[in-house]
Amino acid sequence: MRLILIRHGQTPSNVAFLLDTAVPGPGLTDLGEKQAAALPQTLADVDIDLLYVSTLTRTQLTAAPLAAARGLEVVVRDGIRELEAGDLEMMRGDTEAARTYFTTAFAWVAGDTALRMPGGENGIEALGRFDAVVAEAAATGVGSVAMVSHGAAIRVWTAARAHNVDMSFATEHRLDNTDIVILEGSPEEGWTALSWAGTDIGGAAHARESGPAGQPLGPPA
Repeated sequence: MRLILIRHGQTPSNVAFLLDTAVPGPGLTDLGEKQAAALPQTLADVDIDLLYVSTLTRTQLTAAPLAAARGLEVVVRDGIRELEAGDLEMMRGDTEAARTYFTTAFAWVAGDTALRMPGGENGIEALGRFDAVVAEAAATGVGSVAMVSHGAAIRVWTAARAHNVDMSFATEHRLDNTDIVILEGSPEEGWTALSWAGTDIGGAAHARESGPAGQPLGPPA
């Protein structure tokens, strides 16, 4: 199955660099609406059989133009929502909160999945809920599935599950709003990332590492 992971369009919290992961969350800015409107053209040559979104408003608004253009029903699943910020939520935009959030999230990629976000979920829970939605999509037997999700969730899940993307690559390569990661594979055989934000990485070797995460860039949600 081909899996197309799309980060949602820009939100006011993205502009202010705030941790904002709670449901339902904000809508899109004017730029975010334009980014969403451009997705049908961006993905014009990409087959999409199913379209999933998270329970956060911003993913649903981002997916709406693509759903309309393709005549697809939108499947809403909580499992692909953003990684919960827990006690860090409170609309914080300070460096300490962001560092704690990302250090915890990328520790999950390094194998410390029992580590818990302060006041939030641990890696077993976060990766497990995303896995469950991917497995549900794969079980339908379709060839290509798009999921509009969130920046940190996509980066962490891809680094944890793709054979050719390691923690270092995911921390150093941010995803801007409506950037896309395309993977191929299955829950049983694993996943290979084909492209990341428009760059072909299918043949690149980024073997998973177990060392500490690098300093990630950009707001998570």
